[in-house]
Amino acid sequence: MGAAASVQFAGNRALTFRVIRIDPRITYDGWLWIDGYVLGPTGEATERRVIFVKRDGLRRIR
Repeated sequence: MGAAASVQFAGNRALTFRVIRIDPRITYDGWLWIDGYVLGPTGEATERRVIFVKRDGLRRIR
């Protein structure tokens, strides 16, 4: 997650996030509540969070 997903993840606040669920509640057009885990440098889950992001700002990594 970076600034394209939400201003809250700009600069050194960017993070890698494993999505486990997309909340079905209706929000602003193009925005999502997603549930998942913040991943550490080696890919381990370090924290579970629910975050509010722009759909177009997300990108998939493998």
